[in-house]
Amino acid sequence: MRVPLRWLGESVDLPEDVTPERVHAALVSVGFEEEDVHTYDLTGPIVVGRVLSLEPEPQKNGKTINWCQVDVGEPEPRGIVCGAHNFVAGDLVVVTLPGAVLPGPFPIAARKTYGHVSDGMIASARELGLGDEHDGILRFADLGMEPEAGADAIALLGLDDAAVEINVTPDRGYALSMRGVAREYAHATGASFHDPAARVAPRDADGFSVTIDDRAPIRGRQGATTFVTRVVRGIDPTVKTPAWMVSRLALAGVRSISLPVDITNYVMFELGQPLHGYDLAKVVGGLGVRRAAAGETLVTLDDVTRKLDPEDLVITDSDGPVGLAGVMGGARTEISATTTDVLIEAAVFDQVSIARTARRHKLPSEASRRFERGVDPLVSEAAANRAVELLVELAGGTADALGSTVVDTTPRPAVAMRIGRPAELIGVEYTDAEVVDTLRAIGATVDVDGGLLSVTPPTWRPDLVDDTTLVEEIARIVGYGRIPSVLPVAPPGRGLTGHQRARRRVADALAAAGLVEVVTAPFVSAATQAAYPGIDGDGGPSVVLANALDSEQNRLRRSGLPALVDVARRNVSRGLVDVAVYETSRVFLPATDHELGTADVPAGASLPDRATLAALDASLPPQPFHVSALLTGSRVLKQPGVAAEPYGIADALDVAREIAWAVGVELTVAQTTHPSLHPGRAASLLVGGAVVGVVGELLPELSDAAVLPRVVAVVELDLDALVAAAPELVSVAPIESYPAATQDLSLVVDAGVPAGDVLDAVRTGAGELLEYARLVDDYRGTGVDEGQKSLTFALRFRATDRTLTAAEASEARDGAVRRAGERFGATLRD
Repeated sequence: MRVPLRWLGESVDLPEDVTPERVHAALVSVGFEEEDVHTYDLTGPIVVGRVLSLEPEPQKNGKTINWCQVDVGEPEPRGIVCGAHNFVAGDLVVVTLPGAVLPGPFPIAARKTYGHVSDGMIASARELGLGDEHDGILRFADLGMEPEAGADAIALLGLDDAAVEINVTPDRGYALSMRGVAREYAHATGASFHDPAARVAPRDADGFSVTIDDRAPIRGRQGATTFVTRVVRGIDPTVKTPAWMVSRLALAGVRSISLPVDITNYVMFELGQPLHGYDLAKVVGGLGVRRAAAGETLVTLDDVTRKLDPEDLVITDSDGPVGLAGVMGGARTEISATTTDVLIEAAVFDQVSIARTARRHKLPSEASRRFERGVDPLVSEAAANRAVELLVELAGGTADALGSTVVDTTPRPAVAMRIGRPAELIGVEYTDAEVVDTLRAIGATVDVDGGLLSVTPPTWRPDLVDDTTLVEEIARIVGYGRIPSVLPVAPPGRGLTGHQRARRRVADALAAAGLVEVVTAPFVSAATQAAYPGIDGDGGPSVVLANALDSEQNRLRRSGLPALVDVARRNVSRGLVDVAVYETSRVFLPATDHELGTADVPAGASLPDRATLAALDASLPPQPFHVSALLTGSRVLKQPGVAAEPYGIADALDVAREIAWAVGVELTVAQTTHPSLHPGRAASLLVGGAVVGVVGELLPELSDAAVLPRVVAVVELDLDALVAAAPELVSVAPIESYPAATQDLSLVVDAGVPAGDVLDAVRTGAGELLEYARLVDDYRGTGVDEGQKSLTFALRFRATDRTLTAAEASEARDGAVRRAGERFGATLRD
């Protein structure tokens, strides 16, 4: 909301030395956020000039300029070149003299042009910052002014004013007016407030037909509760808007259109009541308020034909809709350059209805902005009468007795509040007098009965509905400075849970390994959900959002991989082709018959009871934490003497082992198939025989669809399952002082036997002396029969109490061979 200071000063006493900064400070103290200061951004000398003569001079470029002699209150006239032609000798105009600076900035200097030295410039309204129109220079005769030549044009046109801009929150719509801001400034400073609505003389009007028929009220509330009309006849449609009104509207952020329209805007900013003006000659019969019929259309003031929704509230006459109530008027009854009789409408419409209509038709406006936040129903009549006053005074019209007055006078329900409630809620000792006086200062009616107050909020404050909101007002008006700054004492606790510590260890380990953590949204499409079913690979039902932000991305993920694929796609598309990212996030795994139990949740601000909250918690689907990682591009970058090494499944396995190490468990790898992973390059990750994750290379079709390299290594682990399998106490192996004996073991087995199973047999058969075993080679080729493979394991043996002999190490190795032979028919490779 932009607030011109001179306009504000008509409703509240401002000090003579007032500055925008001091007004901002006062309004901030009562809860308004400071935004900006607006001025006309020009400096003088800018004066009134009388055109003494003008001589048209055609130019070679086809343009005709006027060589003018202009009296600017100096002993000698000034010669000025002007390209406009909407003035004659004797006219009073605005002259910017050398040294002046216009908005832009555009400095003015004497310069030679078209064969003359132009000693200044004759200005238009647009060049002065008074509007967007550029129909020619600004003539004081059009503004109804006859100043002396040489007078200060900046002061005459109100260009020396400034406006403060504040942020008005949705619950304080009354502050979208000079009336509301002036009242708040008075609260902040103690200055005297002069209600501009009280200065408007009452005016009786009757005989104009108005019908309110809302067959489909929203939330049981009628679409219109107040509807006031007034008529002014015989206005002069050629009269220009006076300079003071143009300058005030411009500072408020509204351009001048025509005098009748400017007056409706002016009153809206002054009193907070949106108005609409009709050409009375174009209105057929009376006016009505109703919901739109199915298939009905309306051509609005922007010349767009709009298909109306049955929920839209419309203004009608006998021939059909003439406006979208509270949003935009219709073109059929628009005020034009030939309008002489004006019908003024001041109404109050339902907030929800107007908000929905404005959003449905993408038509936000200053009027809808106020209706959405609530308009004082008792100011409508004053606003309509104020518009009549201005049309009579400025446009030469005559007030007519025709009109209507339908005003909602239903009293607001009183709010009961204990007088000690503010002290309890805010923590400040307010006196009884402070509580009562503050509530009365904001316009409430207060009845005191001992320690109990009965408070009726003012009609312009629909946000005051209970004792809590009243307490907030007391804290705001008395001053937030009274509230002490006390740091709360953190209650003693037991620190992080074991699960939290495990998650942090995993994140630290992956970051230390060179991966970058990302945080993504949990929403996916149905197609993405099917392509990435999760660790088990079988898919399942999804949690479908009833009111998704994106109708396509309307499911909660079952896997963390699709979000990482999207992160990689975005990075690769921007030239960052080496990607190693991970995320620890929840996935959502509902059962087939899962339903969210939200039917019994109380509406509005009511607090659910414990039983309802327990039922809601029970209805939630399983939401385990998963840790997912994706690697693509080069693990080692190409450099002199070193070839590039791409990421692959082995790197994803290393990431899985880092995760397991951080948690304190050991993984077993078993070959598998998975619908998201490349056939033959996928493995299940197990702990104690239970599948806890999957690792592999992304299916080529999926990597192609995401425009990624062909090799994209991924891993996903159920972190909750890992933590559950981890021992409570992690034992640390001591550093042994006795030397180790190392041997390699090559076993030939059927090609279909998983290497991980053979490794388990080797570990079991080797006994307690085996300290370490790892698969180092999988060979198939010359020297190995068709259908078989040679697996080579690196073994390390060590005893804790002696140095092993070669014979002891060989005996342990032979035990491993026997065990592998018993289970899989393995033989030593020659």
